[in-house]
This record gives sequence, structure tokens and C-alpha cells, in this order.
Amino acid sequence: MAAAAVALLLVLVLSVRDWLTPVSDGERDARVAAALAELGPGSQRADRRLPWPSVGQSSITVVGAGHIGSTAKQRPIPIASLAKVMTAAVLLRDHPMRSGDAGPTVTVDQRAETEADSADESSAPVREGQQLPLRRMLELLLLPSANNVARLLARWDAGSQEAFVRKMNRTAKTLGMTRTTYTGASGIEATTVSTADDQGKLAAHAMRQPVLRAVVATRHTRVPGIAGTVRNTNRLLDHPGVVGLKTGSSTPAGGNLMWAARIGTEGFSRSQELSRPRRSSPLVIGVVLGQRAGTSPAQALEAAFAHSEALLDALRKWLPTTLTEAR
Repeated sequence: MAAAAVALLLVLVLSVRDWLTPVSDGERDARVAAALAELGPGSQRADRRLPWPSVGQSSITVVGAGHIGSTAKQRPIPIASLAKVMTAAVLLRDHPMRSGDAGPTVTVDQRAETEADSADESSAPVREGQQLPLRRMLELLLLPSANNVARLLARWDAGSQEAFVRKMNRTAKTLGMTRTTYTGASGIEATTVSTADDQGKLAAHAMRQPVLRAVVATRHTRVPGIAGTVRNTNRLLDHPGVVGLKTGSSTPAGGNLMWAARIGTEGFSRSQELSRPRRSSPLVIGVVLGQRAGTSPAQALEAAFAHSEALLDALRKWLPTTLTEAR
């Protein structure tokens, strides 16, 4: 009996030791990648488990671990305001900021004020001569998706929107986004095209930047000189675990949604979701493009939300178990 008790105690000690021993990000990622291998692109299990939209295109990746899957026919299509994620990424590369930094000051020009009164596109009510730090400008760029601010920031950074777009395309090439072409900083042009897989690469890159990560997780804010509350167009942030990213919609592009979620963090506060270690709550990137193209932007975006919500619900049912087993 004594020997059996000692043996049992030894097993318990070893089990506790293994449980307490930190697992490096690399080790975790390798284990998760192995567990997700059979759920990769084209996998029958992935097709069965995930309610992929029947139109447009979609892609889902666990950052650092692997690509879960994507729909077929990944051809370049208009992405609307998802282009602003690349705009923000280029700006933060050219003007690096730490989490608490306000960043350099941006002065609003006459063109941005004139474009603020447009009834044909999303904009922010900025006025010529107004000065705002880059951090606040990024909030106007990404929360209400202000096209006039996107073009203003492009001119401020590169001297012209055309010069800035060249930076966007060079960055896309660096990230391996081989089927992406940017023709403007805002995404309003139907000639700005990409694929769900390419946008997934951009999303993973964007979520590695602390300032950008914090901005896209913000539901609403107040900007000096802007009346009222600036609200995020991404209502998916109301769902547990969702920490970003960006909406985009237009009649030619349809409804587009790029999202980031920490699956398995239900019940945690927003600050906890953002601060938990990677190995505790893997980051899942999802992209849904081309929903109900040809309808109104509002109808199209509603479809993108609905399909994204369905994908998230399905992921919550089986992904935590898969990841737990991988650890």
C-alpha cells in the first residue's frame, strides 16, 4: 500500500510539474499546427465543421499555428474600407509609436474639410487648420472609417495619395499578398482588390502592432474638436473574445469584414482579452469578403456580420478543445 501511495504521489507531482511548466510560444504553435493539420485548406473536416458562406470568399487562420481553411476561388475582388488597415499599417511603420504615445501632429488641410461634407462616402467632420495627434487620426480612420481622413493621412505621410499608394503596394508585396492591388488609401475605388487569404496575412501583421491593435478594439471614443462620440462600425466587438478588426462595404465590393478573436476567452473583460499571453488564448483571424455585392452597403455589411457570427459560433464549439489537446 505504501509503495502504491508513493507511486501515486509521484504521478501527481509530475503531472503538476508538467502543468506548471511554461510552454514556449514556439512549442505551443508547433503542437497547435499539428492538431490543425487535418483542418487545413480543402480539409473535409474543416468543410463540415465550418459554415462557410456560399458566395464571396472567406479565410480563417490561427496566428502562429496555421491556416484552418478558406473557400475556393480566391480571386482578387474589391475590398472597400478593409484597405484602411494597410493605410494604418504603413503609417505606423513610417511613424513608429509605443502603446501610450499620441504620435506626431497632423494638420487638417482644406481638401479634407471639403471632403468631410460628402454625402456619397463615410467621412469625419474635420476642419482646415485643426491639429490632432496621429493616434486620434487613426481612430477617425478606423472606427467611423473616414475616407477623407485616409486621403489626408496619405498626403501628410507621402506628399500625395499616389505616392502613399505605392508604399501600400510595396508593403503588400513584402507580406506575401501576391493577389492584392491598392489604388487608393481609403478603399472607395473598386479597383482596390484583394483576396480573403491575402487580407488574412495583413490582419495577422496588423495585430502585431500595439497601437493598431488597441485602436481596432476600441468601441467608441471622443476626439477633441469632433462633436459627440466616435463609434466603431464593427459591431462584432460586442461578441465575447472579439478584439478587432475592420469593416468595409460598398455596392461593388459588397460586405467585407476582417476580424480577430481570442477563442476561449468568454467571460473575460475586454482588457483581459487584450492582455492575456498568446499561449493562453490563441488569436484567430477571419476574413469574409464579397457578401451581397450589388445591394446597398448596409445590406451587404449585414450579411458579412451574419456569416462572421456563424463562423465564430462554430469555432467556439470545437477550436478550444483542439487547442487544449495540442498543449
